[in-house]
Amino acid sequence: MADLFQENLYSDYSQCFKKDEVLFQSETEHQELIIFRNDSFGRVMALDGVIQTTERDEFIYHEMMVHVPLFAHPAPRKVLIIGGGDGGILREVLKHPNIESVTQAEIDQAVIDLCTRFLPRHSDGAYQDPRAHIVIDDGAEFVRNCQDKFDVIISDSTDPFGPGEALFTKDFYAAEKTCLNEGGIMVAQNGVAFMQLSEVVTSKKRLKPLYQDVHFYSASVPTYIGGIMCFAWATDDEILRQNTAASLRQRFEASGVKTRYYNPEIHVASFALPQYVMEALATV
Repeated sequence: MADLFQENLYSDYSQCFKKDEVLFQSETEHQELIIFRNDSFGRVMALDGVIQTTERDEFIYHEMMVHVPLFAHPAPRKVLIIGGGDGGILREVLKHPNIESVTQAEIDQAVIDLCTRFLPRHSDGAYQDPRAHIVIDDGAEFVRNCQDKFDVIISDSTDPFGPGEALFTKDFYAAEKTCLNEGGIMVAQNGVAFMQLSEVVTSKKRLKPLYQDVHFYSASVPTYIGGIMCFAWATDDEILRQNTAASLRQRFEASGVKTRYYNPEIHVASFALPQYVMEALATV
């Protein structure tokens, strides 16, 4: 019988990965972490029994979290990342030559250290970039006390339980808004819509009083089972969601950024949501 890792995100539905080799397993200060190798997905990391990232498909998630807001914004210079200890978000942000500084608030230093060691392709040297400023702190505490302002905030949190629970609350979103420059954009992972539709609806309820334009965009990431993953989008500048593929293409080509999933056409199309999601969001 193969040694299997069974994900425990849902009580009545799960996926299994064959653990071809366990590379690391331990309790960190905040959570249980395991990194193992799977012949199909490469190296895989899970926290508290939930798959967080794999070498095979991480590029889809990280590119969509980063390049949608950074190419939508006309002139991003400063970025805040909440979470993202595996380094994939930081790697993609730093591909943009116009970015002057990136602050990352990650609660668990062990996640950064272990991912740098066992998943080095995720960060790909990003933690050595002089534009990167790493703060080991709870994301909710960081934004509550932060005096700085950012053009784009990317909340790359775990699911809304355990250490990630505080990053989905009304108070967190309100504190986060105070850290945005005028015309800034906030994006956040918001779960798999088919399985976690109530979380998408709840996020809209909490964001709607704070921003002029609250919407969601999506991508299909094989590791995150159950259909499309939704990403929350919030800004006070409604024009930023209406960029055309042609205008985005100009920015994309001028930037020199190389991608494997993101392109301007995917960017525009990602804001088109399934009818069941639109109907649920219309109730808010």
